Amino acid sequence: MIDQGHVTTSIENGIGTVTFFHPQSNSLPGALLRKLAQAITDMGTNPEARVIVLRSEGEKAFCAGASFDELISIKDIETGKQFFSGFAMVINAMRKAPKFVIARVQGKAVGGGVGLASAADYTLAVNTASVKLSELAVGIGPFVVGPAVERKMGTSAFTNLAINASEWRDARWAQQHGLYADVYDDAAALDAGVNALAQRLAASNPEAMAMLKKIFWQGTDHWDTLLTERALMSGTLVLSEFTVNAINSFKAKA
Repeated sequence: MIDQGHVTTSIENGIGTVTFFHPQSNSLPGALLRKLAQAITDMGTNPEARVIVLRSEGEKAFCAGASFDELISIKDIETGKQFFSGFAMVINAMRKAPKFVIARVQGKAVGGGVGLASAADYTLAVNTASVKLSELAVGIGPFVVGPAVERKMGTSAFTNLAINASEWRDARWAQQHGLYADVYDDAAALDAGVNALAQRLAASNPEAMAMLKKIFWQGTDHWDTLLTERALMSGTLVLSEFTVNAINSFKAKA
């Protein structure tokens, strides 16, 4: 299952769309994360795209985080660091893209999925798009996505999600705490909202948007180093006896 899934891109009327999919609830293995990061970077440098829409296929889950199958296969710190660096690469690609990134969240977001929703410049969601940072429940922590989540939602909401690792927070809660800009009743209404915003931005001044993007992300230039350091923290913890037992327990229940 690790080698399944895909990333696709398209550009239409100035709107660049990056779509990802994996059959296991859009959980993302390392190879797919690297493809996703590269697709976002390429879209950022393509003059035909004036705004970027990030979306996933399917209805139930926007992104279930990192691939659990790959997580349980980690046997050494370097492999662990590389594994957890996947979401760091995507978050940094979104951060550095000189164009606004709109995230279309059509379903639940877990762990790294919350990180993607947080790293977007503007996130729109359907009312069933609950969120959860589940990392502590399997013996690690939301270290890599933490800076993006805390920047978007604030320390209080980030702490709430990180500590209550087994509890879902609904879409309205996520909206109240700044993760979602708007919440829609169904996928059709969500798509209409995403398209309307993307069309307005595609018709806006690219230079002005690029300048605004820099201002929005001011103070995050150290994230290339920071998120790599955070990946090492998770990569170390995943080898601990406590975490191995927690993962095996979680796998047995799945």
